[in-house]
Amino acid sequence: MATFVLVHGMYAGGWYWQKVRPLLQAANHDVFTPTLTGLGERVHLARPDTDLDAHIEDIVNVLVYEDLRNVVLVGHSYGGMVIRGVAEREPERLARLAYLDGFVPDDGDRVLDYRHPAFQPDCVERAGAHDGWRIPTLDAADEDPEFVAWEAGRTVPHPLATFQQPIRLSNHDADRLPSVYIHCTNKPDGDAFARFASVARNDANWTYIAFDCVHDAMAVKPVELTRLLLTLV
Repeated sequence: MATFVLVHGMYAGGWYWQKVRPLLQAANHDVFTPTLTGLGERVHLARPDTDLDAHIEDIVNVLVYEDLRNVVLVGHSYGGMVIRGVAEREPERLARLAYLDGFVPDDGDRVLDYRHPAFQPDCVERAGAHDGWRIPTLDAADEDPEFVAWEAGRTVPHPLATFQQPIRLSNHDADRLPSVYIHCTNKPDGDAFARFASVARNDANWTYIAFDCVHDAMAVKPVELTRLLLTLV
């Protein structure tokens, strides 16, 4: 039996894994799907100073207070920033890092440094037009209607400070953790994560997995994604 901790991405919450969680549990694994501060059912806790460190602390506290060990820590999209920060703090609790179409930061990186037209218009300008400190959700009109209906009313604006804060990395024990990159390759409008996938694909220290799916794999292909995650145990 393994322990999975699944970290969601921008705008979402622990609910984003609700199609995958029971499938992993049915395979007799422990599964935790925490929600980051200011998102999902914790949206009421959002503040202008909710930053990347706060989200890293969210997941560190799950590991510590649940006393989790030998964890497969999965980060989707923005969640890649979070899981790398968690590895910096608690590498001894982790068995593996898995980036699901996620950012893989170097020391000093900010999400705002990863500019790509497929990922975002200008987040600072969008936040300024909203309330000054949260990035409003994007229009999903061009997405699959079933997917749009599934997430309707549950995605929320994302705290801008989490994108502005540089991550600080210096723990070499974290660098030595086995790492996997699951690259969602079906993105006809552009791939904001191709740069990270390319590094993983060409680095013998990484395991690279190409997955024929759109970015939000846990919602669109939960069965297939679960099969991939089970290979990491």
